[in-house]
Amino acid sequence: MALSREEICDKVQETLMDALGVDEDEVTGDATLMGDLGAESIDFLDIVFRLEKAFGIKIPREELFPAENLLNNEQYVHDGKLTETGLAKLKAQMPHVDFTEFEKDPDLNKMPDLFRVSSICKYIESKVNAG
Repeated sequence: MALSREEICDKVQETLMDALGVDEDEVTGDATLMGDLGAESIDFLDIVFRLEKAFGIKIPREELFPAENLLNNEQYVHDGKLTETGLAKLKAQMPHVDFTEFEKDPDLNKMPDLFRVSSICKYIESKVNAG
């Protein structure tokens, strides 16, 4: 049974509140996981596990939070920024993310801002309603 975007986002919000110990009003669509909600890299595993359980889906590690293999490859990174090739690869791996702001300055230090509540909702929606 397909879920509406609202149902998915409500469940994602609950999951993030539980995983990160944040309040409901903090988990907005534009909130970044690390900057706004205080998630650390270790929290990402817990979040993925909780989302899998909440939605009854499998989330391959490289789908929701890819990037690991990009960062250590000089074809994709130069002087602390993603190259055009790196940005294209990241966009292909993360179709659920809005890259509008990041494209203007693809600095690696700004990558955590790509991981927003809205992008998780969009990703989960594509998985849950995929067929």
